[in-house]
Amino acid sequence: MGRNKKMKKKNITIENLATMVSKGFDDVVSHMARKDEVNQRFDKVENRLEKIEKLILANHKRRIERLEEEVKELK
Repeated sequence: MGRNKKMKKKNITIENLATMVSKGFDDVVSHMARKDEVNQRFDKVENRLEKIEKLILANHKRRIERLEEEVKELK
């Protein structure tokens, strides 16, 4: 039959096959759930970084405006 001598023929029942397919789907669903969790956590981190960036930019804007006013006064 062309099979490797070391390979044994396995009898797989419909029930065994159904169990294997079901486990495969369960693994996929579990993987997708973990992926969704990771995506949600990244979204939270991204939102926090955006808030920090806005605070820093607002602070720099105020400082630059104050420096510009001081330079005008020196002229």
